[in-house]
Amino acid sequence: MKKFNIRKVLDGLKEQASSSVSSGQSGAPENNLMHETLQSENFQLCKTVRHGFPYQPSSMAHDPVQKILAIGTQSGALRLFGRPGVESYCQHESGAAVISLQFLINEGALVSALADDSVHLWNLRQRRPAILHSLKFNRERITFVHLPFQSKWLYIGTEKGNIHIVNVESFTLSGYVIMWNKAIELSSKAHPGPVVHISDNPMDEGKLIIGYEAGIVVLWDLKSKKADYRYTYDEAIHSVAWHHEGKQFICSHSDGTLTIWNIKGQGKPFQTITPHGKQPKDGKKPEPCKPILKVEYKTTRLGDPFMILSGGLSYDTVGRRPCLTVMHGKSTAVLEMDYPIVDFLTLCETPYSNDFQEPYAVVVLLEKDLVVIDLAQNGYPIFENPYPLTIHESPVTCCEYFADCPVDLIPALYSVGSRQKRQGYSKKEWPISGGNWGLGTQSYPEIIITGHADGTVKFWDASAIMLQVLYKLKTAKVFEKSRNNKEDKQNTEIVDEDPFAIQIMAWCPESRRLCVAGVSANLIIYRFSKQEITTEVVQLLEVRLQYEVNDMESPPEGGGGGDRDLPTPGAASPSPQTTGPPTHPSTSSNSSDGVRDNVPCLKVRSTPLKQSSGYQVELVVQLVWVSGEPPQQITSLALNSSYGLIVFGNSNGLAVVDYLQKTVLLNLGTVELYGSNDPYQRQARSPRKTRQPAGGNGLCDINEGSASEDRCKSPTSVLASNHQQFYNGGGRGAKMSRKLSLPTELKPDLVLLSVCPPRGANPLDHRDNSFSRSRSSSVTSIDKEAREAITSFHFCETFARKGDSAITPCLYVGTSLGTVLAVALNLPPAGEQRLLQPVIVLPSGTLARLKGSILRMAFLDNTGTFLPPAFETWYEPNAAGADSEERDKARKRRPVSVSPSTSQELQESQYAVVCSEKQAKVIALPSQNCIFKHSITETSFVLRADVVQMNIGNCVACFCANGHIMTLSLPGLRPLLDVNYLPLTDMRIARTFCFTNLGQAMYLTSPTEIQRITYSQETCENLQEMLGELFTPVETPEAPNRGFFKGLFGGGATSLDREELFGETQAGKASRGLAQHIPGPQGLEGMKGAASGVVADLARARIALDERGQKLGELDERTAAMLASADSFGKHAHDMMLKCKDKKWYQF
Repeated sequence: MKKFNIRKVLDGLKEQASSSVSSGQSGAPENNLMHETLQSENFQLCKTVRHGFPYQPSSMAHDPVQKILAIGTQSGALRLFGRPGVESYCQHESGAAVISLQFLINEGALVSALADDSVHLWNLRQRRPAILHSLKFNRERITFVHLPFQSKWLYIGTEKGNIHIVNVESFTLSGYVIMWNKAIELSSKAHPGPVVHISDNPMDEGKLIIGYEAGIVVLWDLKSKKADYRYTYDEAIHSVAWHHEGKQFICSHSDGTLTIWNIKGQGKPFQTITPHGKQPKDGKKPEPCKPILKVEYKTTRLGDPFMILSGGLSYDTVGRRPCLTVMHGKSTAVLEMDYPIVDFLTLCETPYSNDFQEPYAVVVLLEKDLVVIDLAQNGYPIFENPYPLTIHESPVTCCEYFADCPVDLIPALYSVGSRQKRQGYSKKEWPISGGNWGLGTQSYPEIIITGHADGTVKFWDASAIMLQVLYKLKTAKVFEKSRNNKEDKQNTEIVDEDPFAIQIMAWCPESRRLCVAGVSANLIIYRFSKQEITTEVVQLLEVRLQYEVNDMESPPEGGGGGDRDLPTPGAASPSPQTTGPPTHPSTSSNSSDGVRDNVPCLKVRSTPLKQSSGYQVELVVQLVWVSGEPPQQITSLALNSSYGLIVFGNSNGLAVVDYLQKTVLLNLGTVELYGSNDPYQRQARSPRKTRQPAGGNGLCDINEGSASEDRCKSPTSVLASNHQQFYNGGGRGAKMSRKLSLPTELKPDLVLLSVCPPRGANPLDHRDNSFSRSRSSSVTSIDKEAREAITSFHFCETFARKGDSAITPCLYVGTSLGTVLAVALNLPPAGEQRLLQPVIVLPSGTLARLKGSILRMAFLDNTGTFLPPAFETWYEPNAAGADSEERDKARKRRPVSVSPSTSQELQESQYAVVCSEKQAKVIALPSQNCIFKHSITETSFVLRADVVQMNIGNCVACFCANGHIMTLSLPGLRPLLDVNYLPLTDMRIARTFCFTNLGQAMYLTSPTEIQRITYSQETCENLQEMLGELFTPVETPEAPNRGFFKGLFGGGATSLDREELFGETQAGKASRGLAQHIPGPQGLEGMKGAASGVVADLARARIALDERGQKLGELDERTAAMLASADSFGKHAHDMMLKCKDKKWYQF
């Protein structure tokens, strides 16, 4: 029976109602709309993979046989790493910090201990690891966990000093407990403190060493249940390590000393070492040093042992970076790290603790990096890290995600990026090499671009759910390095920190053109070349994007409609009667020598710039200070390689730049785009007293009327609307070819509800912020809402005006007040004429108005097919000879515009898709009738919207501030998916969330990690096969040979029957209230169901064998019980027979 779906019925009713409404508006042609192929069944939301360095790591473990690494974090996350490309992410539900990790070596399982005193067993034999068992301690705090190799009994040390033992198979507590008072007895009058170490003697599993924080070490005999020896030192203990022969151990202490003890010598340590202490000549004790937090003691068969330790530096090394010390024989190497050390592990050739360890590498987990040191080479070089752990090398400020890129793009970026690699790495293979890659069916190229606070742009290969850095571009090279003197400080006053931070990026994958906007109101246009060049002079355009002075008299404060600023104390404002400089310097300037004008925020370098292969600077555009006011940061940006144009906008207006001719084509305030058809009843003004002929009239910077440090109090707050004053000004350093003149009398006062980042804010807050956008009820007049910012652009070939019969190149502009405006572009023919004749740019009126800021625009043809903007295919810009001829041919073939003679007929309409913060509309062109409208959200607002192409159709994808992810069909705008995915608690997510084609999306989930998700049902179904496998069947190495004499005279490793000792038969049951057992959500059944793939088949076979063995064991037990029952029955029957043998029948 087919399942009834009420949602589809409602969708159908809504579609009919919407069609009936549209029929009254747009006439017959739009009623016969195309069939929509996408349905709700095509969408499903799930996380795919997480990339980057684990944020705030807290613990680490390594499986030496499987060769996989596990890292736990302070937020309860678990990251597992195998060979490059094999990664897995898991999360503990409680979110408590992971304090310890222990692999069940070569068993495909991992034990994690959390700060909330819970212990969990993870199954790693499936592609998505899952918890099999959990144990929650109620009375005691967990401080240390130890699991001996090939043992199923887990030792858990607690804050009270006790040790409990857990069976990792059943996750039940043993009745065997080592109590702290029994362990120390009379050796100390005080409590010894928490357990900081547990490990068994490498040569005798029956002897357990227990380290207590106060400085006491106990050698405990498990069989006799008493302490054999106790070792006392007057400094706190941080860690303990065994020599592999089991006759000595080493302790690290809080005063920077190492003590080496013989197990049979209780009184004093055999040797005391202070690795970084100054040795006094008179034989006194060295000066105390910082604590040695961890020490490891590893032996080699042919050479001296390694002692590796973290910490222990002398206190007089102020400002010195954290160090790892490697002591080998008489040499001591101090290896400085960039960040504090969280933990380190020594990788050894054998998993057996009673054999020569043969260490070959050290894995060092830092707060923000993972370093692996090669111990086998002189100088201890590090391995080149193949994981994508450098996302946060500089804080990420913006991201873009591109799926289904041109196939030659990734090899091209990789070829230029491979020349940037550092030298001096170890020549050996990366030692963490476990697991197998997934068998992904996704074959299309994906690229992620990240912009950073230091001005770098990184390109990442994100194909097949992997991530690998391809190429790194340093945009700050274009500018002079600022010196910390007063004069230079004045020029970067707009941003106190990170003046080179990337704010927005526009990229054309086909032409490989790149444009980046920085926080210092600058734009850099790059082209891609495989050849190295030297640029003698960097091309520069300076743009005055401002507005004009109103000459009307200023009414009193609160009068409404006046021009006068209402500054807070300390905020200076220019005089309304003059276009000259104000009498006081701007609040954003610390200069005391007048007002800066026509000064950019950053200084472009004047010396020749050597540009290696890859992205090379073609043009720099800078917004300049206007009459003491700094330029506003750029809020929107678009690039079209076919037209050779860049357009950018901010809260003042927009500018169109021809990067081929290096000219500014248009420089307008937002209201000038409307011309005389201004939809808002903004009051008229008197004519300006002065007029500059260059036509460079733009909006000036907003003066929020507050002190410089309060220009924007919060990136999530809406600033109060203040009346502004306007200036006029001409372009400086830029050729103007604007073919437009608007009546200046109709340019009214403008006030913008502006949300801009605070000075010196976190780099993640540099972009224009719409997180807490609200339409304030205090703004009552249309006049106050009339100041518009430019929020989005879209280049397209469409109908510029209502009723046009031909499509032409156009630019569509979206504003913060929900207006979509058209700008017609008249382009010269391709080739030489394109470089000689001017491009004519002409605003063509309003297309639509929506609630909220415009976020995204796109166009469909009359069959519903997505119409991408025209683009130019890539050519080598620095080619010579035959290559240059090919380049010229390619440039002449560019699809610049479509002539009217070949244009579509009127009835072959297009559809414009417009999405704002609140709603989406589909508009038929050229009639400009709204045929579909959908209210996306009433109570929240959309942060990111994209028109994306799926395998079988197009849709609108939206991410709302309330955490909902939605998709809408096109052109009908039917809701297809609505999932409450992620409550938005972090501005970082709002900044970095992006959708792309084929159902992919991503965001920065922490300062160091990228989370990728999919909203495609097909990808969700194939995800299991695409993920890598962590566990692979590997033979466990053979145990070390005891040798003839050791076997004859003893002295080899002695084993212990832990089952007998800790089992319920001898040890009894544990206290009921001590810990609570919580079975995993899946258990063995889930373990079977989740496993898949070739390796998982082997794992399943092993599980089946285990089950079969378990069932055979149960059958054997039942058979034995039946046999015993039969014997008992036979015995009773025999006794009865003997008893009744001589009785007569009447005696019964």
